[in-house]
Amino acid sequence: MKYIEVYSTNNCPWCVRAKALLKSKGLDYEEIDVSADTERTLEMVERSGRRTVPQIFIDNEPVGGFVELSALNKAGKLE
Repeated sequence: MKYIEVYSTNNCPWCVRAKALLKSKGLDYEEIDVSADTERTLEMVERSGRRTVPQIFIDNEPVGGFVELSALNKAGKLE
């Protein structure tokens, strides 16, 4: 099984969509809430090179956000 991490915030609609997509596929993930956690935000930026959420990692490889996750799904790569 793949190890999936989702950096997100409380009020992000794209985060909600990304987590819903993962759940619909039966995929477990670790959610990392960066809403009020400066250290975790810096960690996310360092790992991904991006400041936007969600930032998704699969097996420690950066995927990107919801759009990129959705593209992986459409390509059959989330199965």
